[in-house]
Amino acid sequence: MQSAFCAGEKPPASKSTDKEINTILKSDKIMAEKNNNQVKTISAVMIITLAGKLLGLLRDRLLAVNYGSGMYANAFLTASRIPRVFFDIVFASAISASFIPVFSEVFSRKGKKDAMIFAGNFVTVVGLLTFVLSMFGIIFAEPMVHLFADGYDAQTTALCAALTRIIFPTVFFTGIAYSFVGILQATDEFNIPAFISVISNLILIAYYILLNDRFGVYGLAVAFLAGWSLQAIVQIPALRKKGFRYKPSFSIRNSEMKKVLLMMLPVMVSTWVQPINLVINTRFASHLNGGSGVSAIEYSTNLYLIIIGVFILSVTNVIFPKLSRLEVSDDKEGFGSTLRTTMHGSLFFVIPMMAGVMSLSTELVDLIYGGGEFGEKDTEITSAALFFISLGMVGYALQNILSRVYFAKMNGITPLAAGVVSIVANIALCAFLVDDFGVAGLAIASAASSTVNAVVLMIPLERKKEGFLSAGFIADMLKVTLISCIMAAAVKFTASALAMIFTGMVKKFIVLFVPAFIGVILFFALAAVLRLPEARIVGDMAKKVIKRGKN
Repeated sequence: MQSAFCAGEKPPASKSTDKEINTILKSDKIMAEKNNNQVKTISAVMIITLAGKLLGLLRDRLLAVNYGSGMYANAFLTASRIPRVFFDIVFASAISASFIPVFSEVFSRKGKKDAMIFAGNFVTVVGLLTFVLSMFGIIFAEPMVHLFADGYDAQTTALCAALTRIIFPTVFFTGIAYSFVGILQATDEFNIPAFISVISNLILIAYYILLNDRFGVYGLAVAFLAGWSLQAIVQIPALRKKGFRYKPSFSIRNSEMKKVLLMMLPVMVSTWVQPINLVINTRFASHLNGGSGVSAIEYSTNLYLIIIGVFILSVTNVIFPKLSRLEVSDDKEGFGSTLRTTMHGSLFFVIPMMAGVMSLSTELVDLIYGGGEFGEKDTEITSAALFFISLGMVGYALQNILSRVYFAKMNGITPLAAGVVSIVANIALCAFLVDDFGVAGLAIASAASSTVNAVVLMIPLERKKEGFLSAGFIADMLKVTLISCIMAAAVKFTASALAMIFTGMVKKFIVLFVPAFIGVILFFALAAVLRLPEARIVGDMAKKVIKRGKN
């Protein structure tokens, strides 16, 4: 029987084939829309976070210009650090790592009403515990100052203890604020939580400009407390929109709170790395340069965390609730895909960021902090600390993302082990390096500690084949490292050349921003030549922005 179709012609697709094709196209469209929405969410959070961090830089500059690295600066920096460390050690982990997975589980299995009841109970428990901790801090302020900075003289210690008593109630306000953050992030509201640091920084900046000359460092401590208290208040309207109505209840015996409490201890220890390492470094630094080593470590660490934190914390804040939901739904393929994509994209940006900061560490510190009471010697010490602590950026990124992977799986034991190993490594390296390298040695120890933490977290995942490493991934990261080195060399050469041409305040801006701009352009050009996927994505976004601008 002769075929009804001539040679070279294809028979019409069957209805079932058409249906399958439409289903695939629809699925691809939905996936693309989800990815696009996720990119938009991360971008919005990053922009808001960047605004907060830039205001934080201005806040730190005003502190440096007004107080330099002398007694008042050292006392205030230590006094503001103590309650933050205590909060991070005791409660931050419970909110960021324990609450969100359990809330997601309750929401998925029991519904919104029960999830909000659990959230109210959690807020009450955290509020009461942080209030007790605040009272403890006020009563034992002076012993804690000796613990954190035993190298201070009697006058600095007394001032630091007085400021600590004023500032320590921030633990209570922070506990409430972070509980609200957990509720909002678990319900996919990320912009308001990212905005809260803007509020506190604006309060401090306003104080420096308007009231510092009149009330001095004691008024600064009060302004610090006021700024942190407002972080909770500004979230209330968004919580109401999400359907949260606070009803006081205190129960630690229900199944949800038991799950949080069981997970809390190992998670707490695992998240102690950053605050405890800061305590260790501050203690060693208080013996360096007449105590000004504390300011150098604080300023460099703050700048380091602002630069890396804008990106990584924006990513983890958005990805963590998603990983928690994927784990609850047992979507292993989606979980693994999300991890691999997040890691590849994050390191694509973090590696050149690290190279760029190291190549412009002096210029960056000089622009942000230089002037007034912050002299050339302060710039030299702080920029050296920033250079070496930046070596830990990759480790910091891996550590933050991988810890969320374990927390989403409600596994706090592995991050606990990684945290303990990291802290021990930091103590050993500080003791070994401080005599020969001073503040720079403490920065190297901090960077190495982050890297050790990341490696310990990676090993179990890779053994179980649940990690992100592959031949293609490693090849891409080697490409990124190569072009980052080329970029850093070009940036350093350009900065040195421009420094010989310009002078004054203009020089500070030009030797930082012009080389940085050239470095960004060069990096993405080389990334496009090597066909790295993120370069294409950034290129497509840039084309859309240019097209919109023309229209």
